[in-house]
Amino acid sequence: MQKFKYTAVNLKKEKIKGTFIARDEKDLVVQLANQGLFLTSYAPYSGTTPSAFFTWGTGKVELKEITAFCREFSIMLNTHVPILDCLNILRKQQFSGYFKKIIKIIHEDVKSGMLLSEAIDKHEKVFPDFFRSMIYVGERSGKMDEVFNSLANYYERDAELRRKTKSALAYPIMLLVMTVGILILMFALVVPTFRETLGSLNVAPSGLTKAVFDIADFFKNYWNIVVLAIMLLGITIFFVLRTESGRYFFDWLNLKLPFIKTVQWNMITARFARGFALLLASGMDLNDALDAIDIVLGNRYMRRRFGEAAERVRQGTSMTVAFGQAKLFPPMMLQMITVGEKTASLDEVLTRSCNFFDTQVETSLNAVISKIQPIMLLIMGGIVATLFVAVYSPMLSIMNGLN
Repeated sequence: MQKFKYTAVNLKKEKIKGTFIARDEKDLVVQLANQGLFLTSYAPYSGTTPSAFFTWGTGKVELKEITAFCREFSIMLNTHVPILDCLNILRKQQFSGYFKKIIKIIHEDVKSGMLLSEAIDKHEKVFPDFFRSMIYVGERSGKMDEVFNSLANYYERDAELRRKTKSALAYPIMLLVMTVGILILMFALVVPTFRETLGSLNVAPSGLTKAVFDIADFFKNYWNIVVLAIMLLGITIFFVLRTESGRYFFDWLNLKLPFIKTVQWNMITARFARGFALLLASGMDLNDALDAIDIVLGNRYMRRRFGEAAERVRQGTSMTVAFGQAKLFPPMMLQMITVGEKTASLDEVLTRSCNFFDTQVETSLNAVISKIQPIMLLIMGGIVATLFVAVYSPMLSIMNGLN
């Protein structure tokens, strides 16, 4: 049997497009004729993911589109709209052209007899592993509407956390850009002007002034080499991060660097609490949930350690002991897991603790920003003060001599 994409007309001369499974072209003509359709054109249909050219080659869609997809899907399922009709409605919504094509392919696959999880699983670059695992769980547990609603809540909270992180980092980044801008202006405009003035007065620069002039000369004479070196460094880092070992090292570094390591640990803990609670509440077995949740952690170093702890859990060790030995989560999370294991209500305990861990992320993020901002201001002030002293001290000396 083969799947065909066809165009046909009915007795009212209306054009109809769709997919159909048939043995061959002749069987396709006969099957459509039995339904009152007359074939005009056809082609073999593979249902593969369309070209990712317009997504910068990533093949991914924006998180807000997946969130809207989940929210609208859950609303329609709650009102008892069949899955096939849900997909037909969703593919006509205001999504990007690329995502519309994906939904259309999923609709055609489900229409031809595939399960929704099977149709979605074909597009692994588009949908996150966690999302695809949850759809499978929803089908198996018969709680598809709850799963889509929970996924929408999960992605909305994750997007809110990302938004707050970017907002908090905006000011320190602005200070960094301003510092670099001040340096460029000083070396490009201010330093050459004062150097000409000192030269006209036959004053030889010395000490800090000479050092600043030498730095300005270096950037003036070798600016192209400096730019090239920065570009090569950026390209090197880009390709290193595309390797598994490079990404692993970068993730390890995020958990070790001062300031940001606390934020990273809290973010991973918050994602684990919300994701693991969602998996268990949807009816997934504990071992399957341990396999599915590691992708949500978002850190390869952490995923490796989590995998080792999960293996000990499968061998009979309690989650509290296994996670404690691996030093995966802060003490509060381990206490929550202990309570959940003892009361056989781990999903409820983690669900109720999600807001606490989300608050911990915001608190640690605000603490980091409160430390970074004065440091950046001190660096900027120190640079400006150093350049001011270097440039103006010879002029002040000359004026004092004239007096």
